[in-house]
Amino acid sequence: MLIQVLIGILQGIFEWLPISSEGIVALFGQLFVENVNAVDVAIFLHLGTLFAVLIYFSKDWRDVLVFRDKSLLKFLVIATVVSLTVGYPVYKLVRSIAFGSVLLLIMGIGLLITAYFHKSNKNFGLNKTWLAVITGALQGLAVIPGLSRSGSTIFGLSLGDLKPRQVLKFSYMMSAPVILAAAIFLVLKNPDLLNGWVALVSSFIAGILSLHTLMKFSKRINFFKFTLIFGILCFIGAGISFVVL
Repeated sequence: MLIQVLIGILQGIFEWLPISSEGIVALFGQLFVENVNAVDVAIFLHLGTLFAVLIYFSKDWRDVLVFRDKSLLKFLVIATVVSLTVGYPVYKLVRSIAFGSVLLLIMGIGLLITAYFHKSNKNFGLNKTWLAVITGALQGLAVIPGLSRSGSTIFGLSLGDLKPRQVLKFSYMMSAPVILAAAIFLVLKNPDLLNGWVALVSSFIAGILSLHTLMKFSKRINFFKFTLIFGILCFIGAGISFVVL
């Protein structure tokens, strides 16, 4: 029981950071449930942080569902379609941990470059349609072990003219459709995953608390500091994911 709580807390915290929560949770996941693939456990626990995203951004989701925020709806649809289109063949072709860690390093370098541009009061100025395509593709690539989904999408979104809080909101909201589809598929394939319900609950609680803290923090810093911090975290995440996975 205690191990399940710990695993859920790890998922709830690392999901929002450019550190592979899948790798860390997979390492511990094999300890609490038998006859289940550890990576499947990690993906299943994303349901907990998915619920955190749905509740924390409930107003935004409501605006999307009633077609009040058509811009965000368009972004999410494009990003989801591109993610699924890119993710499936990449999953079949590339399962290299080292490759994923190298890509995360590249994302870190990219964030440091965008930090420099924003320090000079410049940005790449991509519109939301292109941001949806680019971040959708990067999210699809995140099926590669060692490559952080949040790190990849935060890098892609940093190429536009968005504030730190908007970058995080778009990054976390665009994960919902893909995570939901993956989790449902895994549960139908192996119902034993539901034995990890304690970890699921703890990942939700830790997830919504850490998400709230991170979103408050993003309001207080400028884009230069934001991209600089996440760029450094990408380097740390690449090292951790390479060792852990």
